[in-house]
Amino acid sequence: MTLQATLGLDEAAARTWDAIAVGAGPAGALAAHELARRGVSVLLVDKCVFPRWKVCGCCVNGRALAALRSAGLGELAAQRGAVPLEGILLAAAGRRALVPLRGEVALSREALDAGLVNAAVGSGTSFLPETQATLGKAGACTRTVLLRQGERTVDVEARVVVAAPGLGGRFIPGETPRAQADSRIGAGVVADGPPEFYVPGRIFMATGHGGYVGLVRREDGRLNIAAAFDASFVKQEQGPGAAAMRVLQQAGFPAIADLESLAWRGTPTLTRRPAHVAAERVFVLGDAAGYVEPFTGEGIAWALGAGVALAPLALRAVRRWDSSLADAWSQRLRHTVTRRQRVCQVTATLLRRPSLLEGVVAVLAFAPGLASPLVHYVNS
Repeated sequence: MTLQATLGLDEAAARTWDAIAVGAGPAGALAAHELARRGVSVLLVDKCVFPRWKVCGCCVNGRALAALRSAGLGELAAQRGAVPLEGILLAAAGRRALVPLRGEVALSREALDAGLVNAAVGSGTSFLPETQATLGKAGACTRTVLLRQGERTVDVEARVVVAAPGLGGRFIPGETPRAQADSRIGAGVVADGPPEFYVPGRIFMATGHGGYVGLVRREDGRLNIAAAFDASFVKQEQGPGAAAMRVLQQAGFPAIADLESLAWRGTPTLTRRPAHVAAERVFVLGDAAGYVEPFTGEGIAWALGAGVALAPLALRAVRRWDSSLADAWSQRLRHTVTRRQRVCQVTATLLRRPSLLEGVVAVLAFAPGLASPLVHYVNS
């Protein structure tokens, strides 16, 4: 069911908001929810119609679920039909290892994001989809955001702006994220009627020389496929579908019918970081605040964690802006997200070394418990 706007463009422009949240993904929607339930007037804006599909692994790990609980949304995933995950099957060069998981679920981004937007609206947030947002000038007490629908543009004032425009999104003027030179690109698709091998309740991780492919059954029974590839590998294979087929073949996983012809979507380079995550009366969070190749749900956990962490700071900014708040957010983001991303960077390095990875999978096949510390860290 399509989520409807709760107000029109003229209504949005007719008042001064305490906060405008740009981007209704996990980071922006949860930040909006947290601010609204603290009594702040919030306008949540997104360029898309909701629900909408996103390239994502659809794994909501224990840390992400903990962030939801801290926001009073502990039942959201289950209410949306999330599928409990009992393990991840790693495969490299025909070798396989089943690593137990605990406290993780699979949930499509359509279901998760729509649930978060509904929760934000339920807490008092106003929602305006199908609307482009551009940052305007800073005034004495507010920041202008230009909202556009078709040919119409209005200026809207807010005491603080929460910017979560997504991976590759550039919201602060002149801010261009620095992409890591050898960063992989993301790609994803959803497949109907996959082989029975891909059972619910398990993540299937196929690794190969050009990248890796993660597969998991969603709550609707369809197979979510999310991959990270070297750009040169996609070019060599003449598309992400063919690249995914090659990686599945290298890993020894069953082929998926018509995978090459499905409507794949891509992402910008995955590992990137902006020079700044705040400006005057503006806080940046989510993927736009820095991202590295995730492995099993870390991306969603980083976004939700940032949404929760920002709320108290943004509330202070609503009451009285001070330039020190920008530095405070940079520090808080490093503590909440950036330090944890280093573990994913190490994992990404491992995934680029097939011979080393094959050895790791061989060891885990006999002693899967050796992965427990990493699994515990990701989920806690």
